[in-house]
Amino acid sequence: MIKDIQQKILDLKSEKDICILAHSYQAKEIVEIADITGDSYKLSVEAAKVQNKNILMCGVHFMAETAKMLSPEKRVYLSHPDAGCPMAEQMEPEMILELKKREPDRKVVCYVNTTAALKAVCDVCVTSSSAVKIVKAMDAEKILFIPDCNLGAFVQKACPEKDIMLLQGGCPVHAAITRDELLEAKAAHPNALVLVHPECRPEVTELCDYAGSTSDIMNYAAKSDAKEFIIGTENSIAEHLQYRFPEKEFYVMSKRLICPNMKLTTLMDVYKSCLEVGTETKREIIMEQELIEKAKVCINEMIRLGG
Repeated sequence: MIKDIQQKILDLKSEKDICILAHSYQAKEIVEIADITGDSYKLSVEAAKVQNKNILMCGVHFMAETAKMLSPEKRVYLSHPDAGCPMAEQMEPEMILELKKREPDRKVVCYVNTTAALKAVCDVCVTSSSAVKIVKAMDAEKILFIPDCNLGAFVQKACPEKDIMLLQGGCPVHAAITRDELLEAKAAHPNALVLVHPECRPEVTELCDYAGSTSDIMNYAAKSDAKEFIIGTENSIAEHLQYRFPEKEFYVMSKRLICPNMKLTTLMDVYKSCLEVGTETKREIIMEQELIEKAKVCINEMIRLGG
């Protein structure tokens, strides 16, 4: 049944000139039929290069918005219209504009996990894989980093020469993981290296063997000579790594590391989305040109400084 649906999707992709982008947190059966798979940064960069006239994002809303900003002439669709991101919606543009008035010499760095409206009032966008590099490359000494205070603290530690202001915000899934859970996983698998996402709390990242983006974690596991790993990010990553490297062992740090928004998208959603491409559908991302132009400024700056 799964193979049949996958083949129907592949046929529709060809017939309707669709490029499917899938975040690494998506299920294996979706990743298998995607043209491009990766973390937010890779999808952001690759979206701008896509030649197809239609883009289908298998991920969450801010990712589809980003693809639309980078390819406004294309029709962009989100495979599940209700797939949002709690972190992306934590802060309002008005709040940041007020802070900018109070501290006009402080540049605003926003995580890619933000709405287009919030990006429109920021100076540069970053992802977990590019945040340190971009902050170091900025000509500003004083920075406001939003919304994830855990990723911000990770950047702060790596860039002690910068004055970085943080606000309380972040990923509720990664931030919920505790130091005790890490220690319990390590006690159960004492020979395993601990690889975590910097959206985790500082007390978790400081005890790991490696902290990095989703793609960085996967690349580290691929290149390492170690045979056992505890994965401290969305549990689908441990699953993908198990398939790719059956000779190695991958353990989840916690069964609670599941993103409910990423898990909304099913293979049938992808199939139905492909059927609806070219029609009026709530899956299509519609954005005002003025918002695209304003929000795209910080995306372009991310690509310039992070490239």
